[in-house]
Amino acid sequence: MIEQFGNIFRIPELRKKVLITLGLIALCRVGVYIPIPGIDTTVLKSYFHQFTQTGVGQLLGLVDMFAGGALTSGAIFGLGVMPYISASIIFQLLVGVIPYLEKLQKEGEVGRKKINQYTRLATVGLCLFQAFVMTRTLYTVEFNGVPVIPVYLQGIGFQMMAALLLTTGTMTLMWIGEQIEEHGIGSGISIVIMVGIIERLPWAFSQVIQNFTFSVTPAEHQIGIVKLLVLLGMFLAIVGGVVYITQGQRRIPVQQAKHTRGRKVYGGQRHFLPLRVNQAGVMPIIFAQSLLIFPAAIMQGIQARLDPGTVGYWMTSRLSDILQGGVIYVILYILLITFFCYFWTAIQFNPKEMSNNMKDYGSFIPGIRPGHRTAEYLESIMGKITLAGAAFLALIAILPKLVAGGFELNRAIAGFYGGTGLLIIVGVALDMVQRIESHMIMRQYSGFLSGGTRIRGRMG
Repeated sequence: MIEQFGNIFRIPELRKKVLITLGLIALCRVGVYIPIPGIDTTVLKSYFHQFTQTGVGQLLGLVDMFAGGALTSGAIFGLGVMPYISASIIFQLLVGVIPYLEKLQKEGEVGRKKINQYTRLATVGLCLFQAFVMTRTLYTVEFNGVPVIPVYLQGIGFQMMAALLLTTGTMTLMWIGEQIEEHGIGSGISIVIMVGIIERLPWAFSQVIQNFTFSVTPAEHQIGIVKLLVLLGMFLAIVGGVVYITQGQRRIPVQQAKHTRGRKVYGGQRHFLPLRVNQAGVMPIIFAQSLLIFPAAIMQGIQARLDPGTVGYWMTSRLSDILQGGVIYVILYILLITFFCYFWTAIQFNPKEMSNNMKDYGSFIPGIRPGHRTAEYLESIMGKITLAGAAFLALIAILPKLVAGGFELNRAIAGFYGGTGLLIIVGVALDMVQRIESHMIMRQYSGFLSGGTRIRGRMG
């Protein structure tokens, strides 16, 4: 393995790509430590640590995870790349609805460039909107009577200044991601997100060390040797399971028809059509989290404007509690993840189009008639493996909650045992390894795995 890593720096082109990627990653972390003028970062961090379970706290925490901790620091990169991801998702949905965008997508590279340009313009609009909403939300955030933004600064002038800085920060991260794509190695935006999540690992590790004790019978909230070994074993098992499912495929045999030209026979080869088990990637968890967090934040906003003791205050309080935890929350969470798994897979996977392409190229599935029957067969197979993928995502999504409750861990530490962060880290890491391995094998160097086995990376 050490020799394989050394081979990376023996290939000039690959060495250049890796060094450029590392330099751009360092650059994207600089903006995390440049705060917006006027924000009391000490109060903001105290609020995050104290009220992470509230609706507003969870909403800000979700944004902060994608921003790599920049929101907690009140930094200019506070929005992260979430507006760009949102704009990309919107245009992916619109491509299947608006004929003009669908036509652009079929035009190849030129059409994709136009759609990317529209996505960037939509990102600017979303940045400005989200920055105004976030600034207004921060006006209401205070800790021990001290507001995050001083009262004398609260106004349209501060909102415009903060919106411009946050929009500039997001567009800078977009540019860094595009430079990684063009001159570095890996999926640029995904790497920016992954680095922000990994940056929390040292803090989580330090928290575990602080609570560690060599005692066989540790006190409450302490981590003994047995508990530490169990947590370490669980972490390795969960990561291994995520890698296995992320790479999991259902391989459908496809036969190519034979063509006779003169005295020669062409075609007749047999290959496989790989269908991913986790076709939807991490998107169902993100959608489900957003839908459950927003109502809780709205309920708490309404509750803050009602008098304690009234019926409305009691009802909003109960609804807020239901949407933040408990059995009902877990059931809703699982149902939403399952729904979005099928929804997102239906957007990305078109069995009819795939069937027509196979028919045009003279390929068929043995025992299945080309055309409509093939489309029905592919849709049936995809429906079954999507159910397995949805069950896997639901388990990964609720694991941090189970680990935090069962082992009395901080939710931020338990977050590395599943959820959105772990899926993103594993997906991006596999994708990067696969790209590096491709460069090495292309130049006659051995890959990371011996015996000719290739690593199939993906990031969905």
